[in-house]
Amino acid sequence: MTTQITNQITQEDIQVGEIANGLPLTIPVYRIKGNATGPKVYIQANMHGAEVQGNAVIYQLLEQLKHMHLTADITLVPYANPIGCNQKSGEFTLGRFDPITGTNWNRMYQDNTFLVKEFVQKHLNSDFETIRKEFRQALISEVDKVLDGPAYAITTGKRIALNLQKLAHKADIVLDLHTGPISSKHLYCPKYAKTSASYFDIPHVLMIPNDFDGAMDEANFCPWWSLTEAFSALDKEFPVAVEAFTVELGSQELIDLKEAKNDADSILSYLTYKEAFTDSKHQPKTMLRYVCELKDYIAFYAPMGGMVEYLAPLGSHIKAGEPIANILRMERYLSEQPLQSICLDQDAITILHFASASVNQGTELYKFMTNYKQLT
Repeated sequence: MTTQITNQITQEDIQVGEIANGLPLTIPVYRIKGNATGPKVYIQANMHGAEVQGNAVIYQLLEQLKHMHLTADITLVPYANPIGCNQKSGEFTLGRFDPITGTNWNRMYQDNTFLVKEFVQKHLNSDFETIRKEFRQALISEVDKVLDGPAYAITTGKRIALNLQKLAHKADIVLDLHTGPISSKHLYCPKYAKTSASYFDIPHVLMIPNDFDGAMDEANFCPWWSLTEAFSALDKEFPVAVEAFTVELGSQELIDLKEAKNDADSILSYLTYKEAFTDSKHQPKTMLRYVCELKDYIAFYAPMGGMVEYLAPLGSHIKAGEPIANILRMERYLSEQPLQSICLDQDAITILHFASASVNQGTELYKFMTNYKQLT
């Protein structure tokens, strides 16, 4: 008779700020300990207020992880932004931008790549484990330096971001769970981790360069990638020690627990590949996966204002010249053609579109993968 495993799940509510009445602003952090031979894993969700599906995925992950033989230590943070998920306007959740500063909540992390130059000079003769341990501590200390500095120098959003970044810097694998407005599943993947992309059950992959633009995945992989490049320039081999991804789970303002189970299985497939378990049977699904460079992931802006009928299905391969939308302009009914057909001038894969049918001229209508190829 097989005895079922029940791993202990612990919860810590960490303070990331204070609200106007002086009470603490906290986020829940769940942890499951493995046998310490595997990687350290950090997974967060709901940094943007309307992007709630990641919470359901973390639930489904916890439901499975508590019965698995873990080698990995896994930290999971739902509701990563307690202000954003409570930014409501009528029946809609806003929460993409800090309402005080206007800054994207996911663009407030800190770039610590500047630490690399001095660090490599000190550790040219150090071994892999020493480098990994010392550089990780340097990253954490740099975040602490800001958090422990003058409180008046940090905005609310920056303080939330830095507390999350400190948790993430302790990990070897970082997954930031997001959704789009109306979106298909897709993955932001650093180029050096291309092989890992095929272990997620995600059909569309965006290869991103080693450029920091403020996001959680970049805050984690950019310093390590830069460290590897700096050592390589000095003829020292040091493989990139951290993988970080933004995982786009579909559309915002939606919880789908059945689909969340599929997404959890996808993540467990990747973590199985990274040797986070000893008993996992999770394997990637057989599917066609397509990849393009981030520079070829293009936005299509509404050429005119009006009411939009979206014609390009999510994930569909469209040909140049095919209609992607109809725009209805009823105030022009007697003066011009009120229904305008809109086309794209190149082959593409439809990844996401704007959530509303009512758009101004210049609204980001769609995002497309172009110059794509099959991921092998």
